Amino acid sequence: MNEQNNRAIPDFEGYSPFEMHHILHFTFESNSPIILQKLADSDFFKCPMFNLVKYYLDLVKNLGEIKLTAKGFLPTKIVQDIYNKGFLEEYQFSSGISKLYKETDSLTVNLTKLLAELAGFTKKRNGKLSLTKTGERIASNNHELFELIFKTMTQKFSWAFYDGYEDQQFGQFGFGFSLILLSKYGAEKRLDNFYSGKYFKAFPQFLDSITPTYGTVEEYASHCYSVRTFQRFLSFFGLIEIEKQGIGLDRKIFIKKTELFDKLIKVRPHNTRYKTQG
Repeated sequence: MNEQNNRAIPDFEGYSPFEMHHILHFTFESNSPIILQKLADSDFFKCPMFNLVKYYLDLVKNLGEIKLTAKGFLPTKIVQDIYNKGFLEEYQFSSGISKLYKETDSLTVNLTKLLAELAGFTKKRNGKLSLTKTGERIASNNHELFELIFKTMTQKFSWAFYDGYEDQQFGQFGFGFSLILLSKYGAEKRLDNFYSGKYFKAFPQFLDSITPTYGTVEEYASHCYSVRTFQRFLSFFGLIEIEKQGIGLDRKIFIKKTELFDKLIKVRPHNTRYKTQG
């Protein structure tokens, strides 16, 4: 059994079933080949999502508390203040198609608030939002703050929250495998479907679980994977560059990892010396 669990699987990029189990369920723990490295202080500020959450926590700290709207959202003035810092741009506002009025207009501001809440940095009481003791303590510790934001985004927040795709899991399930793929292939600019192809080769069960509303199963699944993994995760953390060519369904999306990616993510090769229980 040990030998079976430790054999290299081509569809897993040469990793074993034992390693894949840890990639999927214990992504940053010792038996996983993925290592989350400590960044230098200057590197944290290359991460838009980190900047957003840090600014938001500092804002709440300085104000003491924020009175939420009747529906529990941030007031318009606070929403505009956070967005206008320019950490992440949203096309509908930068192009002038829409104006920003409320929290739910902006994916990035809404996500910032949700991540802070899920990570335990903020609390709501009697219609007012304030920092928790954890939030107060961690706001000035860049390393701990970044790691908690990153782990909350990957392991607590549902990537399906902002899209209409019916499968809640794909993209987020096995996000560690996507990190391995980027580490291995990301130095060269490649089409997003290069990565989705490898992802669905490793996890073919997802292709059987969907009914596309446009295109083929592969095209539909690839687009969902690209939106969730690249456009709303890795790019938000400054770990990839995205280049778009063309429009509509014919649009091509190219992906390349950034210098920050290699500073943050280290990947060990397949290790046959792992001990498994058989």
